[in-house]
Amino acid sequence: MVDPAKARREYLRWLIILTLNNARPIGAYEGPVLTVAQAEYSDATALELRKELDYLADRRLVDLRKEPTGRWFAELTRYGVDLAEYTIDCAPGIARPAKYW
Repeated sequence: MVDPAKARREYLRWLIILTLNNARPIGAYEGPVLTVAQAEYSDATALELRKELDYLADRRLVDLRKEPTGRWFAELTRYGVDLAEYTIDCAPGIARPAKYW
């Protein structure tokens, strides 16, 4: 049986990686990343996004800069880029689709 909350978390992590890959080499503030997440999940919240950004940072896929103003800035690490480009294996926890090409 599929757990919808788990599937949502894992797919949201993949969306974050794709969004930050498209924002390379600059990175992005959480606002534009949240906009992408809300295109898929209209009820996605900033807190939900921050939880998943924090998860990706713990896995060393994303570098986070938590600014004193309260804004978060994220950019992919080299491992995050490799994950987005399918050059490394994807460990469980991120819903990266299978490579079809």
